[in-house]
Amino acid sequence: MPELPEVEAVRTQLEKFLLGHKLKRVEVYNKKVAPDNFKTILGAQFEGVRRFGKVIVFDFANGYSIIAHIKLTGQFVYRGPRLNEPPPLSKKVSGGVPGKHTHVVFMLNSGGVLYYNDIRRFGWIRVVKTIDVEKFDFIRKLGPEPLKNLTLERFEKILSSTRQAVKVVIMDQKRIGGVGNIYANDALWLSKIHPGKPANQLDKKAVRRLYDAIEKVLKKSIEVGGASELAFVTPDGSEGNYQKHFLAYGKKGELCQRCKKQNFKKISLGGRGTYFCPKCQK
Repeated sequence: MPELPEVEAVRTQLEKFLLGHKLKRVEVYNKKVAPDNFKTILGAQFEGVRRFGKVIVFDFANGYSIIAHIKLTGQFVYRGPRLNEPPPLSKKVSGGVPGKHTHVVFMLNSGGVLYYNDIRRFGWIRVVKTIDVEKFDFIRKLGPEPLKNLTLERFEKILSSTRQAVKVVIMDQKRIGGVGNIYANDALWLSKIHPGKPANQLDKKAVRRLYDAIEKVLKKSIEVGGASELAFVTPDGSEGNYQKHFLAYGKKGELCQRCKKQNFKKISLGGRGTYFCPKCQK
């Protein structure tokens, strides 16, 4: 599932493409994905694009917002002004745009078009009043977010409050917003912490290493446009490049490039594939 860096890459591009334009028409082909009525925002001007964890929020000047979660295979793909020479459309956009997996089409007064594709149809799009965005159930339950409002002190309290495996804790969206499997694996390797270690057994130095490592891997991924491991693409239709920079994720059987003495192993924690070096991570 796209994580904080991927959704931030989507947010950044959408803000560049949409700001100042007005929403002219919306065509919904799948009411399961987008069950709400869009009449309240027709003719309204895009005022901003925000992100809460893995959720995108489009704000309009008339006091309404769209909240969207792309889940596992959702894709926003834009064509129109401010993208005069789009890069080749990634093959991950199965069926193209518009295509058989296009469920919602947003048409702008400028002639621009924003497509929402989703092969698995797990994603969702809702319309709410802007003043109610942070009260929206999914957003209200999100924990503090790295690079935003997760302080080291708050991070220490979260980890010290539970004996759960540290990897499970940092992936729990109600405790910490935005960190998923890829970046949890890489941050734990970078900080030399075993992913199965009880969170409350980390000393202050280890907590600080992990806090810094989470920020480092997230910043690196944002810099290269996120990871396009599965279906993720950015709104210009291209792919991110963090998959070329994986530190531990997906490296089962490969030699650890830090100690060069052990191969990465894979176990399951919290139902997710977990990669670690038995020599480096204690």
